[in-house]
Amino acid sequence: MQTKIPLLNRELGVLEFNSRVLAQAEDPKTPLLERLRFVCIVSSNMDEFFEIRMSGIKEQLKSSSKNKTPDGLQITDAYKVVTAQAHDLVARKYRLLQEEIIPKLNKEGVGFFTSTQWTPAQRAWAKNFFHQELVPLLTPIALDPAHPFPKVINKSLNFFVTLEGEDSFGRKPKLAVVQAPRSLPRVVPMPKHLCDQPFGFVLLSSFMQAFVPELFQGMTVTGCHQFRVTRNSDLFVSEDDITDLREALQGELPTRHLGDAVRLEITADMPEDLTDYLLKVESLNREDCYQVNGPVNLVRLVQIPDLVDIPKFKFPSHQPTQSVELATGESLLDKISREDILLHHPYQSFDPVLKMLKEAAKDPNVLAIKQTVYRTGEQSLVMDALMEAARNGKEVTVVVELLARFDEQTNIGWAAKLEAVGAHVVYGVVGHKCHAKMLLVVRKETIPAEGRRKAKTVLKRYAHLGTGNYHPRTARLYSDFGLMTANQDICEDMHHVFMQLTGTGGRVPLKHLWQSPFTMHEELIAHIREEARAARAGRKARIMAKMNALLEPTIIAELYKASQAGVKIDLVIRGVCALQPGVPGLSENIKVRSIIGKFLEHHRIYYFYADGEETLYLSSADWMDRNLFRRVEVAFPVLDKKLKARVIKEGFQILLKDNATAWIMNGDGKYTQTKTRAGATPYIGQKELVNLLCH
Repeated sequence: MQTKIPLLNRELGVLEFNSRVLAQAEDPKTPLLERLRFVCIVSSNMDEFFEIRMSGIKEQLKSSSKNKTPDGLQITDAYKVVTAQAHDLVARKYRLLQEEIIPKLNKEGVGFFTSTQWTPAQRAWAKNFFHQELVPLLTPIALDPAHPFPKVINKSLNFFVTLEGEDSFGRKPKLAVVQAPRSLPRVVPMPKHLCDQPFGFVLLSSFMQAFVPELFQGMTVTGCHQFRVTRNSDLFVSEDDITDLREALQGELPTRHLGDAVRLEITADMPEDLTDYLLKVESLNREDCYQVNGPVNLVRLVQIPDLVDIPKFKFPSHQPTQSVELATGESLLDKISREDILLHHPYQSFDPVLKMLKEAAKDPNVLAIKQTVYRTGEQSLVMDALMEAARNGKEVTVVVELLARFDEQTNIGWAAKLEAVGAHVVYGVVGHKCHAKMLLVVRKETIPAEGRRKAKTVLKRYAHLGTGNYHPRTARLYSDFGLMTANQDICEDMHHVFMQLTGTGGRVPLKHLWQSPFTMHEELIAHIREEARAARAGRKARIMAKMNALLEPTIIAELYKASQAGVKIDLVIRGVCALQPGVPGLSENIKVRSIIGKFLEHHRIYYFYADGEETLYLSSADWMDRNLFRRVEVAFPVLDKKLKARVIKEGFQILLKDNATAWIMNGDGKYTQTKTRAGATPYIGQKELVNLLCH
């Protein structure tokens, strides 16, 4: 009988992560506008938590309340514990916003003007704005037998209006709903000449509270209350019935906003009877209702830091270095031919990746470009370069992942544009998201004559592999490594992976790459076990790994065994971790830390001491079931000794020395933030990397 592996609850781990993010907003040392931004990040994260994780729990509750979560909790108990912690986190977030951040912003010249505070001139401006900009887009719906309660769109801002009186048809509606279209701004700057502060803003809800009676002429409005419904947003596409994935998705996407409700958010002034009405209409329990002190859609406040130009209230800006120097007339591909290049974003610029693509698009000797696309944004210089290459007659093949969550519509649009210019567009393997980050360029080159050997023409491949997306904007915010190489064995491996994605055929042995769903899991297990064997034999053994999440039970079990064998293990895991560190007899040699800071820690790095050989792989894969078994992922080695030393230093050593912003995980899943000892100098990993790489 297999022994149960000690695991921590995934959903509680996600909430713990958001608690650490919220702690950045609570920290008075964080610049004021960045504190607001962290509040918005938590709000956005919580939206996705309910749309995906909590909706999954509720689906399990429907199917069988006796189901158990991986940590052994019955699903009914897990739902109660997770819901209670979510309520605590939301209350903490609003308390911080209303009692500390907004008052401090107001004191520093960033004001939020509610309708009760408006001067006559401000009210006149607000009324004109309401009629000119809002009224043409609003559709009030009175509730009566001919107008049942509408299916409000996922995460939309809505107003529940109570009415008295009789309309022109003799009807006497008591209730109405007004949904704010998504195109409407949630935050409106007030004209400077009307403000007594440098920056003034009015929330959309304030316009509605003040002027909603004008939408119901002849009626008396007795109340106007905000609410927001979060819905299950997982897409349900049957893999058995798909003949065209893009077509299937285009049919499914419009329904995403109308899934089953999982959360109701209401303002503090919502009357009890209206709350009960909304819960009944949306088939929700009282625990699913979050009554908040402030606007229900905090995510939209993320506009404020971008609209307010007060540098001292923001993180110091950094300029990524242009780390690749080219000789006069030298092409980037020629430089890659001579040596591997390591890029560390956001400290080093993403421009070399764009340059590689642009050069390839124009180089008459480049015959083909192959690339995977997971997330790239609605405006993309990467996609522009690929389309230019196709127009220039190159064989351009793009593996577009249509099922990249919440980017599906954007990727469908790019697929159509690429096809329109003659690129080959494929969607990978149904049932296995393509999450690998790969770019392969094929160039025709001439080897000059030498001695008796004649000159000959060959095809040479050039590669870029990364831990993050081909997204120039997030490359300024996310920490990721990228490797440019002309190692022909690695390029050959990539060629085989592309062949799997675009065609069909058997599994091909790869020389250097580890690939999910085939070899990555087994390679990780083998390397962990090898370190354990070395430790048991009295040799030095060491494992370091960095990723977003650690959940896969088999790997956790092997890490426990390695710890028991005496392997020193350091894990840097930004988000959720199901492994219990530091437990005597189980994991006392494992330390887990989380880094939360200005940049989002995103790279995945796997390090094994390997008897001094120091095996080092970079990847796009977290150690989760989905990444290792249900996705196409690759892990690629850093073979150059100097570059390997850089990754060890920049990806591990500096972050492991952080004594000011790192969070240390306890065996119960809680985290303690590191504190700089009295008299010691704070050592902030991300700041050290800026100093090292950006100057």
